[in-house]
Amino acid sequence: MKRNESETNPASTNQEEEVSRSINSTRCHQGIHMGIYGWRKKCLYALILVLLFMVIVNLALTLWVLKVMDFSSNGMGQLEIIPGGLRLKGNAFVLENLVASQIRSRRGEPIVVESSRNISLKSRNKRGYLSSYIHLGVDRFECSTNRFHILDDRGQAVFSADRNQVTVGTDSLRITGEGGTCFKGSVQTKLVRAETGHDLRLESSTRGLQIRAPRDLLLESRGGHVSTIALNDVSFKSEVGAIHLQSSSVMVPQLPTAKVTNRPMTARSFDVFQLCACESGKLFLASPHAVCASENEDGLCR
Repeated sequence: MKRNESETNPASTNQEEEVSRSINSTRCHQGIHMGIYGWRKKCLYALILVLLFMVIVNLALTLWVLKVMDFSSNGMGQLEIIPGGLRLKGNAFVLENLVASQIRSRRGEPIVVESSRNISLKSRNKRGYLSSYIHLGVDRFECSTNRFHILDDRGQAVFSADRNQVTVGTDSLRITGEGGTCFKGSVQTKLVRAETGHDLRLESSTRGLQIRAPRDLLLESRGGHVSTIALNDVSFKSEVGAIHLQSSSVMVPQLPTAKVTNRPMTARSFDVFQLCACESGKLFLASPHAVCASENEDGLCR
């Protein structure tokens, strides 16, 4: 009876075999342990130790740099961050270009800009083109600009120069030098005066010398004499007024003396003569007792 039941139920037998197989496989899987063992585990620990060492060294170097550079919440060392800019308490060495809108020293202390070769200051306009340029070299100073002004502490112009004219705003312009000063063009001034204890000399070595004034022209020497020397002619001309020679004595030496024909000359010599003038303006001397005239052959008025 039992044999017949086993033969008649093959499906139940198959189910029992599958259940036993699953139980055995579960037991096998539960006996396996997952992980890293052997040389792989040692390499992982070594890598972790190397990374930890690098992190410690990097942190130590960072702290050392912060200590050496003196970093703080206010700035770095002698360089402090203030509202509107930076403040430097010591010297600054600039290796390349320095771009700033304003550079000024602390109150009561000077500012010194020093270079081993040259110093160049450049200014550009709104379009970026160069407008002004200052170059301080080893043995030269160059300035390129349209207008150049020098002002005093009151804001008044002491010296200004542009393409048309050069203006000196001081009370007096003093020029020293043994060779004097050479002007290629004209000079307009209201007073030309020599230094105390020295002579004033106006000279043109190859051409003429002209002195003009819109109103009065005064030649004065308070401690010496006035001398006018020329190779050809010396002309004093006044369009409307007169020429005044104000002195205790006016001497015109080497004037020619006219020969009078209407009256015979006596043997007596005279120390006083007449000063005669031709129509052309030439001067000559004549006898005090004769007519202020000369013979035609003298050629005094030619």
